[in-house]
Amino acid sequence: MTEEIVCEVKETTPATVLDLAIEKGASLEQLEKFMELKFKWEEREAKKAYVEAMADFKANPPEIEKDKHVKFKAGQGTAEYSHASLANVTKKINTGLSEHGLSAAWETNQTNGTISVTCKITHILGHSEETTLTASPDLSGSKNPIQAIGSAITYLQRYTLLSLTGLAAKEIDDDGKEAFTEYINEKQLSTIVDFIDDKAVDKTKFLAYMKSESLETILESDYNKAIASLKAKKKAVRQPGEDDK
Repeated sequence: MTEEIVCEVKETTPATVLDLAIEKGASLEQLEKFMELKFKWEEREAKKAYVEAMADFKANPPEIEKDKHVKFKAGQGTAEYSHASLANVTKKINTGLSEHGLSAAWETNQTNGTISVTCKITHILGHSEETTLTASPDLSGSKNPIQAIGSAITYLQRYTLLSLTGLAAKEIDDDGKEAFTEYINEKQLSTIVDFIDDKAVDKTKFLAYMKSESLETILESDYNKAIASLKAKKKAVRQPGEDDK
């Protein structure tokens, strides 16, 4: 009977076959097989639609500029930098995603002092994909416990969304380098600035040694290298009237 049903369908899809099977009085066992076939077919089509929609989105992605400026005291001086805020990232990306039937959402969990954020992007046909990042509360900048948690969540939401969409935000917080590189935090930056001020280090030479364009963009993985180098420096003797570099 199954072959007869399939042969009578002009446009053969699991849905049309199932409808005809019901009309022809197929057995429960046959209907279950058709239902399973229909579900698998829909899942496959939904995934294809997701991949196609994401490809279309990436073909003309939104540009995300720095829109938030941060300035704080660091040692004897002041440090400042700009980055793209979560609001800016999500607004630009979600607007672009919605044009292709896609939407993003997050789930947050706390376990053993760490925070995990999962970003999920879903297509209107139901297929979704997700990615998760985990970090400790952001204690930089003298934040209170709630602010530290909120800052970490915001950071993770921003980067999970960028990671899942495969976007490298233009100058998001790294001056055009890889968008997901980890840089030193405010506390580490303050420590480096203290050493530079205390030992009158030539900042230009130090940045050249660290292969970084600015103190703010020193890689977190290179922090110990930076501190070891600064500790080994002898305090420079400045000439009268010489300006700090």
